[in-house]
Amino acid sequence: QVQLQESGPGLVKPSQTLSLTCSVSGGSGTTSYYALSWIRQPPGKGLEWMGAIAYDGSTYYSPSLKSRTNISRDTSKNQFSLQLSSVAPGDTAVYYCTYGQYGLMAYWGQGTQVTVSS
Repeated sequence: QVQLQESGPGLVKPSQTLSLTCSVSGGSGTTSYYALSWIRQPPGKGLEWMGAIAYDGSTYYSPSLKSRTNISRDTSKNQFSLQLSSVAPGDTAVYYCTYGQYGLMAYWGQGTQVTVSS
């Protein structure tokens, strides 16, 4: 029912800002206590939770990324976005957006590859 799709440039230069958007569709009922999250997986590494924005607009970030991460939402467009500033090659990863209620991440996008390179 709920579908998510990540979009944005697949190649970002070092020191620039990575910007991704997740479009959310589906679902016919009223939702509450939901959260929208960003998760990434660098090559050869595990999944890393980056942060989330909750139904009330509250944001939460991984301590290791908080200083350069921003998550926002646009409810009128049913989408939310990720900005990761000052990127480096270590930020190369597959980036996923997720949706869920009550702290769960029940729905995932397919992921989008982002490469940081000159």
